[in-house]
Amino acid sequence: MLTLGIVGLPNVGKSTLFNALTAAHADAANYPFCTVEPNVGMVEVPDARLARLAAIVSPKRVVPAVVQFVDIAGLVRGAAEGEGLGNKFLANIRETDAIVHVIRCFEDPDVTHVMGAVDPVRDREVIDLELALSDLATVDKRLDRVRRTARTNDKDALAELPALEAAHAALSAGRAIRSASFSAAYRAALAPLSLLTAKPVVYAANVTEAELAGAEGPHLRALRAALAESGEVAEIVPFSAKIEAELAELPPADRADFLASLGLESAGLDRLIRAGYHLLGLQTYFTAGEQEVRAWTVHRGDTAPVAAGVIHTDFERGFIRAETVSLPDFVANGGWKGSRERGVVRSEGKEYVVHDGDVMLFRFNV
Repeated sequence: MLTLGIVGLPNVGKSTLFNALTAAHADAANYPFCTVEPNVGMVEVPDARLARLAAIVSPKRVVPAVVQFVDIAGLVRGAAEGEGLGNKFLANIRETDAIVHVIRCFEDPDVTHVMGAVDPVRDREVIDLELALSDLATVDKRLDRVRRTARTNDKDALAELPALEAAHAALSAGRAIRSASFSAAYRAALAPLSLLTAKPVVYAANVTEAELAGAEGPHLRALRAALAESGEVAEIVPFSAKIEAELAELPPADRADFLASLGLESAGLDRLIRAGYHLLGLQTYFTAGEQEVRAWTVHRGDTAPVAAGVIHTDFERGFIRAETVSLPDFVANGGWKGSRERGVVRSEGKEYVVHDGDVMLFRFNV
């Protein structure tokens, strides 16, 4: 399951976005620090392929993949020193896979900005600095302990120490760990700390309705330019919190027409999830039977046993083979029976690398 943590300054549209995505109706009032306790919501991953499979198999239930969103209180400049509500809420997103940084890119005199003028480049820098300072405190604490242990010539501590010192230097300079030129060994050593600045980032740019359907405005262009100059590998997903809120109130059958009337092809939810999958190298495979049709999330490059393990660890431990067929072949041939008769079902072993859209049936023995 993909887990995304939502961060940003107060009043940039974080909780409005969360409400729209999850229909959880978290507070979204027009004043700073409206969100105090973390909001957690589960969202189904939109995937039209599930309906195609269900039409063939007629299962008792259809189970889509899900994404968990965690929305925390807004950060302000100086949060690490206790300004605003401080940064203690960041602990709630340390275990997420990636971060969605919501940035305001629209002007509206009726919606206050905690720092006065709208400036997405400055806002990004403020949040990045506060995340780096939070990580620095985590690294400092660990570094002190490891240095003491390393004096006893402990091999594990001696191996971890250089990675921690490198992370400390980067964070002290205000640099994100994800942008640092660290070796795979250094990143593996830092992984247990769940550092926030090591996580991939999707920038959710909250823009006006007109800008979303037309040409980009100056604020969004400035954000793109700043990211390009920094060399950071990140995704920018323009969205309108106002439109997403209206969309969430409509019956599902009416949403496509509503989007089309605005000149939009997809909702912000779809684009955010796609960006998260792309950043993290994720893909989907399916299982299809009379009991259920289900989508499963794995990493690109995962082998069949690893994919089986997503269902249950016993499947991976006792993996024998995977009966596999592409989704187009599965649909064209009317399911498993027709696909087998036409010889398009393959028997794949432990080395098989799963492809997006594979329909799989695992054979195992434990």
